[in-house]
Amino acid sequence: MTKIRPIVIYLPQYHPIPENDEWWGKGFTEWTNVTKAKPLFKGHYQPHLPTDLGFYDLRLSEVREEQAKMAKEYGIYGFCYYHYWFNGKCMLERPFQEVFESGKPDFPFMLCWANENWTRVWDGESKKILMEQKYSEEDDRKHIQHLLPYFKDPRYIKVNGKAVFAIYQSGLLPDLEKTIKIWREEAQKEGISLYICRFDCHEFVGEKYLQRGVDATIDFQPFSSTMRTYKKKMLLKRSIRFAFSRIFNLNKISNFVAASKYDYKDYVNYAITQPFPSYKIFPGITPSWDNSARKPNNYMVFINNTPLLYKKWLDNILKKFKPYSEEENFIFINAWNEWAEGNHLEPCIKWGRQYLEKTKEALNENEN
Repeated sequence: MTKIRPIVIYLPQYHPIPENDEWWGKGFTEWTNVTKAKPLFKGHYQPHLPTDLGFYDLRLSEVREEQAKMAKEYGIYGFCYYHYWFNGKCMLERPFQEVFESGKPDFPFMLCWANENWTRVWDGESKKILMEQKYSEEDDRKHIQHLLPYFKDPRYIKVNGKAVFAIYQSGLLPDLEKTIKIWREEAQKEGISLYICRFDCHEFVGEKYLQRGVDATIDFQPFSSTMRTYKKKMLLKRSIRFAFSRIFNLNKISNFVAASKYDYKDYVNYAITQPFPSYKIFPGITPSWDNSARKPNNYMVFINNTPLLYKKWLDNILKKFKPYSEEENFIFINAWNEWAEGNHLEPCIKWGRQYLEKTKEALNENEN
């Protein structure tokens, strides 16, 4: 049996930068959102507060090394760092840049280009753009040239010698196939081959994107094709409930409005019944989701999530997933440290290390 390589998605937001100081206030980091979160309904787990690693600052090498040590202890193969590139300007790059330059931690990594515009969505102004993506052939060349030194690092995650690079919102690129062709041409000049992945998420899901020069797709939970079909199912149920509430009790209309609240147990039970898509896709999983710390007026939250349910889902994935080759053997966990989205394997006050422990248990139990 081919050994699985679990990769966990990593957010580098936990250090101040001048732009965030200007936009959100002096000293802003992801912890600013995390610590101001409050419960919004009965039984709502907020705020999510860290234990073992505390309110860390990713400018500290000791923190980054402790994260890698913890991830490795519980069976994680490597980190997938979000990479922010805006037409030659990098954002939040310091933690990864220091990992690259120092050689520490000695832990496998890859990059995912988070290619969305930055907006004021956190305070309800999603149309106000702070940093805009502008795509061009010139920028494609500059971008991949910037990345080539990272791909040469011996720690960089590869498939048959090819550096694995992911695109978060591939559907936003005006000509995905052309961009990838340029990347491959520039990389080959340095003797580097690329293994290009895209996240299957939001409205950009399906095999048609895989046919545009992409090697494989990554199932990005909880914004996957599975969640899209699940939402349609739930919307139908809630529409019926809403109609009855209007007939029998107008005060219950608010139950329908809160359509962004989903039962984790119900979703897990739905997800494990779904077949894998026919196209090449690496499975994804999330321990939870709750972005009310960032978006208190328009949030999506899983309720009733537990480490045992997470393990049930992960165990099902490990049993069903057949790697495409000896090195095309990834599963992607979202995420290591998305604290303001309630989405983290890092230990918290409520669950301690239980999500990490269940990850290791599931991996060990399915190793043979």
